Amino acid sequence: MLRFLRAVDRFHRWTGRIAGWMVLAMVLIGAGNAVLRYVSRFAGKSLGSNAYLEAQWYLFSLVFLFGAAWTLATDRHVRVDVLYGRLGARARAWIDLVGGVVFLLPFCGFAIWVLLPSVIESWRVWEQSPDAGGLPRWPLKTAALAAFASLALQGVAEVVRRVLFLTGRLASLDVDVRDGHREGHV
Repeated sequence: MLRFLRAVDRFHRWTGRIAGWMVLAMVLIGAGNAVLRYVSRFAGKSLGSNAYLEAQWYLFSLVFLFGAAWTLATDRHVRVDVLYGRLGARARAWIDLVGGVVFLLPFCGFAIWVLLPSVIESWRVWEQSPDAGGLPRWPLKTAALAAFASLALQGVAEVVRRVLFLTGRLASLDVDVRDGHREGHV
């Protein structure tokens, strides 16, 4: 079971790094597009493209979608409950366990269920952007489906981790925030 948890965490550390590089690409594309629009004024011809705008939008979406599982894996998600931080490790583990089972996993299942027909249809017609010069839409829809599956996988890992901790088979739930490595061991 620990091997499964480590593999899931390792996979999401990897996708988190890729998401970080996507942020850089998104910024460079956005800056490049802004420069091209500015230069277009003097060139008398449009140098920008809908593809650049859509690429920036796609990258933002991918960063957000795939960053969710990394954020969960490294325990960096935002907590809105002021009391949570004051509770002991066991109480926090119970809250996380119930939250994962009652909210996170059903939400991911619902999102996958809702997205699947749209993704299948998008693949069937090789959906493209309706804008001139735009990008294909089917890869982004497929990535959204994969991102929710990835988040669900990390959710399962977190639920299992909490069960192992609460049953005494995992000594700690601590995460080293420098690289996302979990310090917990049996």
